[in-house]
Amino acid sequence: MDPSELRYLEDEDTPMMKTIKGATFGLVSGTIFGTVVATWQDVPRVERRVALPGLIRTLKMMGNYGMTFAAIGGVYIGVEQLVQHYRMKRDFVNGAVGGFVAGATVLGYKGILP
Repeated sequence: MDPSELRYLEDEDTPMMKTIKGATFGLVSGTIFGTVVATWQDVPRVERRVALPGLIRTLKMMGNYGMTFAAIGGVYIGVEQLVQHYRMKRDFVNGAVGGFVAGATVLGYKGILP
C-alpha cells in the first residue's frame, strides 16, 4: 500500500471511538492482570477449604484492576485526542499530556497523591 493511503486508514476512527477502544482494552488487560495477581497471593487459612470466599476475592481483585486499567486507558486516549484536536498537531506532546493527566487522575482518585 502507498504511504499516503495508510494515512487515511489510520484516521478512520473518531476520537470517541478511540477513547472507547482504549478503555475496553484497558478493562480486558486489567482483568487478566488482576487474575494473575489474585493467583499469586497466598490464600488465608480460613478460605483454603472453602471455594466461594476465594472466588469472590479473586473476582473483586479482577474488577478492581480492570476498572483501574480501563480508567487509565480511557482518560489517556481521551485527553490525547482532545489535545490533538485543540493544538491541531500530532506529536509526542499530545501523548505526554495525556499520560500526565491519566496518571494524576487515577493516582489522585486512588488516594496516593495528597
